[in-house]
Amino acid sequence: MTAAASSASGPTTRSLRPSDASSRAEAGVQTYFNELSSWANGQLRGEEVLTLYLAAEDSNFVRFNRNLVRQAGSVRQRSLSVDLIEGRRHATGSIQLSQDAAMDQDRLAHLIRSLREQRSVVPEDPYLAVSTDGASTEEITVTDGARSDEVIDEIQTVSDGKDLVGIYADGSLHHGFASSLGQRNWYQTSSFNFDWSFYLHADKAVKNAYAGQRWDGDAFRAKVSTASQQLAVLGRNPVDLPPGGYRTYLTPSAMEELMSLLAWYSFGLKAHRTRQTPLLKLATGAEALHPSVRMTEDTAGGTGPNFQEQGFLRPDQVVLIGDGRLTDHLVSPRSAREYGVMTNGASTYESPESLALAPGTLPADRVLEELGTGLYIGNLWYLNYSDRAGCRTTGMTRFATFWVEGGEVVAPVNVMRFDDTVYNILGRNLVDLSDRADTILNPSTYVARSSSSFTLPGALVEDMRFTL
Repeated sequence: MTAAASSASGPTTRSLRPSDASSRAEAGVQTYFNELSSWANGQLRGEEVLTLYLAAEDSNFVRFNRNLVRQAGSVRQRSLSVDLIEGRRHATGSIQLSQDAAMDQDRLAHLIRSLREQRSVVPEDPYLAVSTDGASTEEITVTDGARSDEVIDEIQTVSDGKDLVGIYADGSLHHGFASSLGQRNWYQTSSFNFDWSFYLHADKAVKNAYAGQRWDGDAFRAKVSTASQQLAVLGRNPVDLPPGGYRTYLTPSAMEELMSLLAWYSFGLKAHRTRQTPLLKLATGAEALHPSVRMTEDTAGGTGPNFQEQGFLRPDQVVLIGDGRLTDHLVSPRSAREYGVMTNGASTYESPESLALAPGTLPADRVLEELGTGLYIGNLWYLNYSDRAGCRTTGMTRFATFWVEGGEVVAPVNVMRFDDTVYNILGRNLVDLSDRADTILNPSTYVARSSSSFTLPGALVEDMRFTL
């Protein structure tokens, strides 16, 4: 059994041990995982190797409609993924943990026996990668912020008189890796995410989001103030604009939709080697982005673990695009084995989990003035590729999109469809990026709360193309 090449500059151990009562209570999850891992190692036979990956959460959820709490609940789950390896053969499975030792040991023992039977009939895996020299790490970041009930009261008080619709979630996320070879990794964080809108009528609403690790009432009230001003403008008669090119400002929220689409298979080594990446023209030098564009997988600045599901460590930062040109790829352990290169701890899907676009020089408080006359786009949706090989994307404007004249918001704009390439939006037609970047946590709760994030500025584009 041969390990995949390790990252040349993996992160060092980082340990942040808070002393608040909540962190002490949650330390039980880590202790339980370590004890269960040690017990599982005792179930191995011969030359078997076992790896365990824990994804756990303790989350609260509150759903709002008309600024009233319509549904509230909590979720506590611990999902354990298991890989039983011998030589170049392995089998994987998963179970849900109850944190009842006898019950979980019985479930895990049954799973190991089942995986042993499966492994006996599967072929060798030529791209099997096992972390044999990874360092043990621990990172715990737990904030002693406002309680959920205090946050809910503040949301309703500040939004009084508005038709607020949204989902609030908070709580702790835990990720752990353990190997029978002795490696242990632990990551724990607390965060909140409030995805909300002020609804006016029909399809008119102002969408917003506030997320982070410590609730700041002043920051939330500032967002509410801005959204209230935009809601007032939405009450004006909307304008219809003909298809064509418009000077456009895309807010960080609108940019997040573009970057979410771009993240799919654009940066992975396998997508590039098989020439399926939407950034193929950038890779071949046929196209370039604006020299100011710098994109990184910023693990140190994100909200996810600094190790992946097979225990390979992630460097603090991987520069994907620098000076507008492709610099590096995300390389999973399997791709590292397949193509004979170093892994940088990317997930199996080789998609960024903490994508950051460096800010520019456009003052964020002078966006309307610098836009002058054109479109201010608060949100985009229904994005997809209209020409994948050319990195041409299409989608719709949504919620608060406004027509601006002389640096002043004039009227809301009825829904429009754009169709343009990333090479135009972030390349030849990019005027500047805002000097402040927003950190946007992924609000997805499909299966579990997401730990991925984006850190993005807004973008001023000279000539963005709209077709409808």
